Amino acid sequence: MNPRTRHAIAGLGLAVLLTGLLAGCATATGGTPSASAASDDDGDETSEQEVGAAWLDGGRAIGIVTQGSSTCIPTAEEATYADGVLNVTLIDVDGDTACTADLVPRASVVSVPGDVDPTQDLEITVTGDGWTGDTELSGVAGLTTGGETDYLPSAGWTEVDGQFVILTWGSSGCPPVVESTEATSDTEITVTFATPPEDQVCTMDMAPRGTVASVLEGPDDDSEVFAILTGAEFDNIRIPILPN
Repeated sequence: MNPRTRHAIAGLGLAVLLTGLLAGCATATGGTPSASAASDDDGDETSEQEVGAAWLDGGRAIGIVTQGSSTCIPTAEEATYADGVLNVTLIDVDGDTACTADLVPRASVVSVPGDVDPTQDLEITVTGDGWTGDTELSGVAGLTTGGETDYLPSAGWTEVDGQFVILTWGSSGCPPVVESTEATSDTEITVTFATPPEDQVCTMDMAPRGTVASVLEGPDDDSEVFAILTGAEFDNIRIPILPN
């Protein structure tokens, strides 16, 4: 596969984390609004946001990347597929929830409808609270939809240079936190997760958790690159990063 062309985002991976918690999310769900805005049928103004996407779970899921609070990740409703377009709606967390006031890329995981063919290019439209965005995923040979997940980690590149999404399964209240990311060979990127505090209280569910990671100087060809997950609950787990 030829190297994928991805656009670079200035300041990739750099975010300022304010120490206080605000009473409610301090940032919008999506990326920086564009200069243009449209009006819906009710006359309300809708802004355009930058969004990204990555294949996950062998084609059964997609990670939708937006910009906002790292602790208040929007939830993806069930996606619909019509006229060749995957339509995803993101729901913000409850307004009374205290959110960190940082501005970082974060991933919302959505299941892919069975009538989508992940081996073909896929157009995606994302709708949030007062904003819309769109992106596209390149088809990847060997991916399929449908069937039960195996609850194993997976990963996929976004269109942003050096950025990928990692899908893990576990407590929704205790998502893994990336401590460092480093290209350790021409075909491997080591992702080290932070050790959680001993007194951390976690929910007892088994949920999909999307984590955005990035590497500034990574492999030139994304077709055969692996992520090595280490730290926290991960013991040198080696998974392929699906191309985009």
